[in-house]
Amino acid sequence: MTTTASGASAAPHITRVPAPEGVAPSPQYSHVVWGSGRFVAVSGQCAFDERGAVVGAGDAAAQARQVFENLRRCLAAAGAGFDDVVKLTYFVTDMAHLPALRAARDEVMAPGRLPASSAVQVAALVRPELLVEVEAFAVVPQPHPDRA
Repeated sequence: MTTTASGASAAPHITRVPAPEGVAPSPQYSHVVWGSGRFVAVSGQCAFDERGAVVGAGDAAAQARQVFENLRRCLAAAGAGFDDVVKLTYFVTDMAHLPALRAARDEVMAPGRLPASSAVQVAALVRPELLVEVEAFAVVPQPHPDRA
């Protein structure tokens, strides 16, 4: 990873700008992220295990950990990982669940490599016992044509 003069962090295919000039920085996300390569969209993931049972009913922290495990598995299916994520969207039934989501995110993402993100409070998710949902967008580097 390198750092540009503007303070942006860059992997070979992704650039993150935590705070563009004139925009207040946030330790929770990067304001701008771009990349080159293959685009990957991961549908919103809830706290379902591999059998479809809810993990951690009523427990935002347990649900957040399951959500990020599901995201890891979905990203892997596309040949991606958390370093390739450029955008996360959090859907929560209560903004009080955001710290649990951030803690689960911080277990899998380095602080200097945070994606852009949005948080939206919703009236409900697909099942009443679900508290959080997260969708992800990623950019995976394209293989070099001479090495394909």
